[in-house]
Amino acid sequence: MNSYRILVVDDESRMRKIIKDYLVAKEYSVVEASNGQEALDLFSIDSTINLIILDVMMPILDGWATLREIRKTSNIPVIMLTARGEERDELFGFELGVDEYISKPFSPKILVARVEALLKRAFPNQEDIKDLDGIVIDKVAHKVLVDGKDVDMSMKEFELLVYLTDNAGVALSREKILNSVWNYDYFGDSRTIDSHIKKVRKKLGKKGSHIQTVRGLGYKFEV
Repeated sequence: MNSYRILVVDDESRMRKIIKDYLVAKEYSVVEASNGQEALDLFSIDSTINLIILDVMMPILDGWATLREIRKTSNIPVIMLTARGEERDELFGFELGVDEYISKPFSPKILVARVEALLKRAFPNQEDIKDLDGIVIDKVAHKVLVDGKDVDMSMKEFELLVYLTDNAGVALSREKILNSVWNYDYFGDSRTIDSHIKKVRKKLGKKGSHIQTVRGLGYKFEV
């Protein structure tokens, strides 16, 4: 389950539902508000909210006024939605502290991609650094540590370890690993995977036992 919680603020219930459905499909937790005042009330009592998707044109309290209030106490990431596409509106939004700006109509898939990218920038440690029984993987720095000691890995060895750990507990076929790490345009064979697995295990030392062979299929990372 995704640990991020997102507040979606829009006076159109249909728009909120579309956004929520796409976010929930990516396992985000979603809370909704139909106007700016409701959003402020929710934000004041829910400290677990990590990002706000905020519409501009709303009754009671519009997006601009809501953002001004939020920025008095918080630097939480904010994506502003608006039907307007004029440059002065975008500049005004950035002056108020908008992190991303999307004009309606928009692709929900693009919105989700913006959400993911913004959360990645705002909370790098939560998503990009993982510790699995003393194996620390830093995706941003392309760095691996085992019990606090640096492990030198080639790019493909690193990508292979990341793929295995991202799918921890899942038995992965050699074909799936090959397609995901070496991409579909790779014309080599599965022996490439076996040789790289052998190298990664050796570099992880005793921790290499976490990479288990699944007979007749491939490999899995088990903690």
